[in-house]
Amino acid sequence: MVGDVVLGLPALQLLESQGYELHLYGKGWASSLLGGHGWHCTPRAGKLGERIEQLRQLRQQCQQADATFDQRINTLVMPNSFSSAFEPRWAGLKPAGYARDGRSLLLKQAWQPDPPAHSLDGFWGLACRLTGTHAAPPERINLQVRPEAQRQADELLAAKGIPHGFICIVPYAAGDVDGQDKRWPDFAQFTQQLAAPGRHCIVTCPGPGEEDIARRGHPDALSLPGLRLDVYLGVLKRARLVISNDTGPAHMAAAVGTTVLSVLGPTNPDQWRPWGPQNLIAQAPNRQWPSVQDVLQRVPA
Repeated sequence: MVGDVVLGLPALQLLESQGYELHLYGKGWASSLLGGHGWHCTPRAGKLGERIEQLRQLRQQCQQADATFDQRINTLVMPNSFSSAFEPRWAGLKPAGYARDGRSLLLKQAWQPDPPAHSLDGFWGLACRLTGTHAAPPERINLQVRPEAQRQADELLAAKGIPHGFICIVPYAAGDVDGQDKRWPDFAQFTQQLAAPGRHCIVTCPGPGEEDIARRGHPDALSLPGLRLDVYLGVLKRARLVISNDTGPAHMAAAVGTTVLSVLGPTNPDQWRPWGPQNLIAQAPNRQWPSVQDVLQRVPA
């Protein structure tokens, strides 16, 4: 989810560069994640009826600002779910998106998806089709950190005595790939060796429900739990390296320019690798998990 929003950022920036005024609608945490870009973001309500009413109100606001709003496609549906097309259409909007999940009739414009590629390419393709743009996606994602959030991150790092050049680990991940866990089973052993005396200062930022993983599995890492996403971004931006499972913070780190060493097992790197030329992949052949030594050898000096 977080990773999808990060990978969709270049598409949003393309829309803005083509003169679109963006009104984002999505999960409540999106406003924190994208706070450095200054876009209006409406947190999605929990109940269906409330969501429909939210979208109707948003439509009315846009109509008041632009008399031609209802005369064209006015909603770009970036998720592939049925509900993401149903809700705006029910609210009277004119959505466009990919013809997936049996939702073609709900879309005012339904585009056939391109052959499977990196997920960023899919989001980028939506914006290109809407704007009539023919261009390759950018080499890097330029995710801005809100200045106040960066200041808070810097103050936190200083208060904890965390030196420059620290490594941030992300041994967490939700979900699976074809029924296989996305969490590297040897991450705890790896952290123990990485944090051996005189080697590296290790930091980890567990989210809700992940504190026990950090405490029991990675006691050698300095834990910074419960950070807002924008402050987390600021911490990731200051890291020398982020070592991560296939999960949202890996994409966050890559998007603020930090080098990411992505430890993958069943994940397809062609589709889900962190975007950017600075990033590294550790994965055994046939989408198997790498060994601890293999990953240690991939850690830049």
